Amino acid sequence: MTQARPIPQSPSPAIPAKRWAYVIPVAAIMYMLAYLDRNNVSVILPYMHGDLELSNADKGLVGGIFFVGYVFLQIPAAILAQRWSARKTVVILMVAWGLAASLSGLVQTKSQFYAARFVLGFFEGGVWPAVLILLASWFPLRERARANALWMACLPLSSVFMAPLSGWMLDHASWRWVLVLQGVPPLVWAVVWWFAVADRPAQARWISRAEADHVERSIAADEAAKPPAGSGSYLDAVRQKSVLVLIGVYFFWITGFYGFNLWLPSVIKELTHNGSSTEVGLLTAIPFTLALGVMIANAAWSDRTGKRRQAVAVPLVVGIVALLLGQAVDGALPRMLLLCVTAAAVYAPYGPFWAIPGQLLRFEVVAVAMGLINALGNLGGFAGPYLVGWLTDATGSSVTGFAVLSGFLAVAVALVTLGLRTGTRPVRRLPEQAAEGA
Repeated sequence: MTQARPIPQSPSPAIPAKRWAYVIPVAAIMYMLAYLDRNNVSVILPYMHGDLELSNADKGLVGGIFFVGYVFLQIPAAILAQRWSARKTVVILMVAWGLAASLSGLVQTKSQFYAARFVLGFFEGGVWPAVLILLASWFPLRERARANALWMACLPLSSVFMAPLSGWMLDHASWRWVLVLQGVPPLVWAVVWWFAVADRPAQARWISRAEADHVERSIAADEAAKPPAGSGSYLDAVRQKSVLVLIGVYFFWITGFYGFNLWLPSVIKELTHNGSSTEVGLLTAIPFTLALGVMIANAAWSDRTGKRRQAVAVPLVVGIVALLLGQAVDGALPRMLLLCVTAAAVYAPYGPFWAIPGQLLRFEVVAVAMGLINALGNLGGFAGPYLVGWLTDATGSSVTGFAVLSGFLAVAVALVTLGLRTGTRPVRRLPEQAAEGA
């Protein structure tokens, strides 16, 4: 039976693939809400009209300090998800971040706003590695980049909905009410998550025994094919060169990624000559819509060819070129087109990149490695927004800031190209998978 795209078909006609229809959508909507509460300030900041007296550097700090809090629960949540329960870990964090997001609308001073954003980042920080651990129990390596990308499609998709929604809400309510109201949906979705998600196939009521057996057998074969990580300890895993390189790649990529994301609505507002918040919100959704399609297509190509390294490096090179050209050309339409290309390029590596740790490391150590990569790499989410804001204040233009962001992306390209020459080979398949050629 042929299912509607983008849900992949089962590896065999006899084996259903309900996991694509159950696990991925519930996880994607959950993280869409997290990303909404994280990035809604990018639309709100240009319309605060002097409230809290924020300079451009202060606005960059509001966006960036989230990622200082984001570091703390990465490894603890990854270990909890692996040893205890990813499902329970995520539901606790979901309730906590929803409350933190709503409370951020009640701040009265600049310092309180910084603190609220820090606390929001603290609780959101453990969700990403916990869900990656969950997906590693549901999708074999040959499907992992597509599974990651379909889940991570929530990132551009959230921006597609967030920007117009936040813009429309700002036309009808204060920025405080926007923050308060947008913290409520995670509290509702926590109930859906609790009843719809299971930690592994054997615990799910809706999955067939044939599909559960196939997933468990495939994942066991993937684990057997991986090289040992020394004594198998966490310390041995994080000492591996590949893990250190991945931390570097992620840091420099994310610096450019969030530096671009946070300031995109402000750039579009400038292109529209101070358009309304609804207009800016709708235009901001366009680059993220393109990014969604490119992200999924790149992940599918990566799974089909096994070329994880190229699937990360090539889009980032395109992003560097588009980011630099965007500062050199004149005219609203050419600049908007280049913003679209940049957005697609910086989102495209997500699925392939997060398939690499699971391909290199055994399951018992991959949790802490992914937590460490995400924790240290996401410090770039602090550096990027703050650098652009500070440089804009210092120079009176965003040109220097975006040029610096392109430099960070270039370092990420160099690291993934030169530092990961080995270890990202095509995934070894089971005989039944090789026969199908999927």
